[in-house]
Amino acid sequence: MNFASFDLNLLRVFHALLRERSVTRAGDRLALSQPAVSAALSRLRHALGDELFLRQGNAMVPTDRAQALAAPIAEALAALEGALAAATGFDPARAERIFTLAGADFFSNLLMPELFERVAAVAPGITLRLVDNARGDVATLLGEQDVDIALEGPAETLDWVASLPLFVSPFTVVAARGMAALAEVPEGEPMPLDLFCALPHALRSVNGSLNGFTDAGLARIGRARRVMLALPHFHAVALAVARGRLIAALPRQFANAVAAELGLACYEPPVPIPAPEISLYWHRRRDQDPAHRWLRGQVVEAVAKIA
Repeated sequence: MNFASFDLNLLRVFHALLRERSVTRAGDRLALSQPAVSAALSRLRHALGDELFLRQGNAMVPTDRAQALAAPIAEALAALEGALAAATGFDPARAERIFTLAGADFFSNLLMPELFERVAAVAPGITLRLVDNARGDVATLLGEQDVDIALEGPAETLDWVASLPLFVSPFTVVAARGMAALAEVPEGEPMPLDLFCALPHALRSVNGSLNGFTDAGLARIGRARRVMLALPHFHAVALAVARGRLIAALPRQFANAVAAELGLACYEPPVPIPAPEISLYWHRRRDQDPAHRWLRGQVVEAVAKIA
């Protein structure tokens, strides 16, 4: 390949295809027509000597060669973006950009509506989207899929991942209001340990595991509970509990937000449950990007409403 004659705009198409896995969505992202993206992909394939993306159902799946190029190209584009942004500054009122965040449905419910209202008031050209953090760990989301910000509990990270603690997320125990087994337990009081261990539990689990922070707390005193249902989303767990057969330990902020709507009663856990610290994570290459710094500030201010 003759690099001197290579069209660097093709790298933007490659990056968009890697993120969107769709010619149509990549075109929408770049304000290009579908034929224009297809033509650019054809030129990329010819220049690099590889198919790069293969159609699998409705998705464009990257080849091994494309996967190997993903990180270096993302780094190069981010460096150019950061250099240009630092030179020109960032004006929220005039900016047109998509920011992608990753997090659990906790943040769909409690953060994103508030964050959108804050952003829309001063930056009408900014689009926000939240992807489920079940798609990968923090490093994968920030490195390979080019998520701008990840919102997560304690996470194993690499040197190039920066973080900022946001808030601690303690647990509360929820049950359907009027559950017969809890008739003698006042709401807001600790649930009796024997009853807590005897009643069937629902658990939020992104990987199907039947263990969580609650089990760690019980194990310290030699006790265990019965997890009978594992679901990937907090809201689904709350809906299951509302039907009256199960109880669950949920983040206190989330439980307080949905309890009245779903008819849930809240109780204190019978044992201390380790409370995870939720942090904001981002790639260090974006440390000085004015747009990214602005976004991080917006997130911190919006989180203050739910912490």
